[in-house]
Amino acid sequence: MTIALAGPLGEALGRGALAILAYAVLGVLLLVAGFYVIDMATPGRLGKLIQTDRNPNATLLTASGLAAVGLIVAASIWSSGGVLQEGLLATLVFGVVGIAVQTLGMLLFDRVAGISVRRLVGEPTLQPGAVLLAVTHLAIGLITAVAVMP
Repeated sequence: MTIALAGPLGEALGRGALAILAYAVLGVLLLVAGFYVIDMATPGRLGKLIQTDRNPNATLLTASGLAAVGLIVAASIWSSGGVLQEGLLATLVFGVVGIAVQTLGMLLFDRVAGISVRRLVGEPTLQPGAVLLAVTHLAIGLITAVAVMP
């Protein structure tokens, strides 16, 4: 017995699958961009700090930064209302803005509160400043995500 997906259902499933693929690719690209921005803010290679050195501060800051980007991407997709091209463009713009705002937040904490990402990732044990910056990443991601919702 063969079931053919033709007509409106097949078209809807095809469009849905294409939208999932497009948003997933864009989301992964934004996560990679976020990773590299965090990598530029840390001394040494971030991958080595996490995988080889097992640095908890680098891991926490990276994880929270990427989770924040994920929140922004998810909110952008949700707010797109099913219009693929506009949704992809909005997701790209909001994702880049979110990464930029997080970076600005890290720089401000360094200047205002004296909490330096560069110093934190040099510490071998989890530091309170890393926890504060991680929560800040998530808060910025949540604020940005809510800002893009209708």
